[in-house]
Amino acid sequence: MAVTIRDVAKAAGVSASTVSRALAGSELVDPRTREHVLRVADELGYVPNRAARGLITGRTGNLGLILPDLANPFFPEVVKGVQARAREADYSVFLADTDEDPTAELGLVRALSKQVDGIILCSPRMSVEDMRAAATCSCVVAVNRRGAQIPAITIDNVDGMRQAVAHLAALEHRRIGYVAGPRSSWSNRERARGIRMAAEAEGVELVEIGNVPPRFEGGVAAADLVVAAKVTAVVAYNDLVAMGLITRLASRGIEVPRQISVVGIDDIPMAAMFNPGLTTVSVPKKQCGRAAVELLLKLLNEPGIRMPRREVPMQLLVRDTTTVAQRSP
Repeated sequence: MAVTIRDVAKAAGVSASTVSRALAGSELVDPRTREHVLRVADELGYVPNRAARGLITGRTGNLGLILPDLANPFFPEVVKGVQARAREADYSVFLADTDEDPTAELGLVRALSKQVDGIILCSPRMSVEDMRAAATCSCVVAVNRRGAQIPAITIDNVDGMRQAVAHLAALEHRRIGYVAGPRSSWSNRERARGIRMAAEAEGVELVEIGNVPPRFEGGVAAADLVVAAKVTAVVAYNDLVAMGLITRLASRGIEVPRQISVVGIDDIPMAAMFNPGLTTVSVPKKQCGRAAVELLLKLLNEPGIRMPRREVPMQLLVRDTTTVAQRSP
């Protein structure tokens, strides 16, 4: 016969309600108790009956995750974090990709809301009004976006840009560029705000270039503008843009970092393998994914709590694309 929650409760020496909460990942259960319950359930071979649980709880056992571009190497790491934490809580994840189309996001939220218990919006491009509308369709958590009074996991972009500019200033760069990402991107707005503040604090002249698509091709398109701006260093919206920029500079015979230093953002897996190794500001992508699921589960299990937010730090990783500014002869 199939193992039931009551069987797990008896073997673990706890109540059936405690087992139910532990399996759902509720923070109302002590972590040591949760670990004990999960271990006992595994030993007994307990397999949740989703259909039965759904009838009792009104839950589907599914979460939705909406991304702007799965081809961007930043997002698979977030997906891994989301899936790992969801699996621990016995949830499945439905994934949707908007292909950088802000107009598709709200429609996907409405479609998914009928099949999931909650939705994670990762780096959403939609307007504040659409985000508010999304929150009326389902329990929603945003990642890498703040606004519309929606619970969020955000990244400290301002401090990340401070670290990048401080690094370049220490290398005696006095005129730097920022290649901006999409206008609709909250991250881009925060990074632009952060680099302006950092440039002023360091006494560095800042030239803003773009906006460009957040892809390799965006960096290629921006490279000639970077050269025309006569900067000695540039911070790119993300690593893909930085790599496109470096590739185009190389085709023009401009050496990185000897003639222009370049800093990316995100630390995607290929950043360390790129030649030269890309100096970048790292984002803890898996941590963001896990934190988003934890926040969503908290909202599902404790309705009515105050809107929580969490900010994760960025970290500068110095590799081979930055060096001391070339002095004028």
